[in-house]
Order: sequence, then structure tokens, then C-alpha cells
Amino acid sequence: MDGTRRGFFRAAVTVAGAAAGAAAAPGLAQGQEHQAIPSDLTLRVKSLESLLVDKGLVDRVALDRIVDAFETQIGPRNGARVVARAWVDPAYKKRLLTDASTAMEEIGFHRHQGEDIVALENTARIHNLVVCTLCSCYPWPLLGLPPVWYKSAPYRSRAVIDPRGVLKEFGVDIDADVEVRVWDSTAEVRYLVVPERPAGGERLTEAALAALVTRDSMIGTAKVTLDVTKAPA
Repeated sequence: MDGTRRGFFRAAVTVAGAAAGAAAAPGLAQGQEHQAIPSDLTLRVKSLESLLVDKGLVDRVALDRIVDAFETQIGPRNGARVVARAWVDPAYKKRLLTDASTAMEEIGFHRHQGEDIVALENTARIHNLVVCTLCSCYPWPLLGLPPVWYKSAPYRSRAVIDPRGVLKEFGVDIDADVEVRVWDSTAEVRYLVVPERPAGGERLTEAALAALVTRDSMIGTAKVTLDVTKAPA
């Protein structure tokens, strides 16, 4: 078992014995995969994985499929497609803001843990920021694996206490007349921020718009920008 994100996620899913597992640890530096000595935790998880497989409680093929799904089929690009569709289709945007769980299924994305997905629209007067103060609840089907900083104690506490300060550290300056709303994710409710459509992107296709949307912009710690010099005339 390696020390990469894939290896740790594989271990987490194995221990859970289910279709979704805990968040993964950051990978090793490039070129160190065969030099690092596995930690005690890694060795224990590997032993547990082997034991579960030997007893027939976990299928390696099924495990590979789960890992592949989260690494190649589930990720921020899914959420980006939802956001881009909302930007170009007002009727879809209305459905998304009314019932995001159902609207995302129109594009082929489904919930895996029975949670409700709520879409939050950023506007010129409102900026939404998502946090999970308890742990790391996150809209996995749309954004994939949560970033390390999202799970960190400083972000989880300061996002509530000083959201404008946190946003500034991410390079997002919010004007004084803009209301900042902080939303606390739970096991039952996860949030997706629909960022403002960038100025100058009116002529872009839905696919081109989706390519502009970042993971952080759907958490609320970034804005979507467009280099107008590269935008179609």
C-alpha cells in the first residue's frame, strides 16, 4: 500500500467496508514513493485490509472501482458543470436554487449518503462561505475529496469568527456593503456555492464556462475570474 492519496483513501474505504470512506491524507513528494518508510498506521491499515480480503469481507475489485470513482468520476468538475448549467440556463438555475439535490440528478450526479444538497447563490450583495465546524462534511458527489485546509481546526473556527479575515487570506476582498453568510455543513445537509458569473464570459460556451469554475469558488473561498484578453470577441 502506498502513501499517496489513493492509498490512504483505499485504506479508509476498506476499514469502513462501504461505498464511501474518510478523507485521504496528502501524498508523498514526487520521487519519494519508494523511499519512505510506511508509518505504523499505514502498516496496521494494510494488515486490516489484507485480513478483510482474506475473510471475504471486502472485494479488491469492488474496492478498486470505489477508489476509481472518487478519483476519476467524482470531483470538482462535476460541481463546475452544475454551476455552468445554472449560468446559461435560467430555468435550471431556478430549479437548482429550489432543490439542488434533484437538479444535480438532471445532469447525472447522485447523492451517495442520503444527504440534502443546498445551492447558495453569490451575488453582488451576498457572498456565501461554507464550513463544517464539527468535522469535514462536504458535497462529495459534486466536489470530490475535501481539501486539507477545509478539515483543519483553524479554518473551521475562524471561518465562523472572522469570515472576512479568512477570505482575505484566500485573496478574496469583500466590500463592506456585501453581506457575508457562513453556512455550517452537517451530515444531513451539504452546501454548494454558485459563484457569480465572471464579467466578459457572455459569449463562452457552457463547457468553457465550466472550465473556469474552481473547487474553492464552490466553497466560497475564491471568485471565478476570466482573462478578457482570451475571451471570444
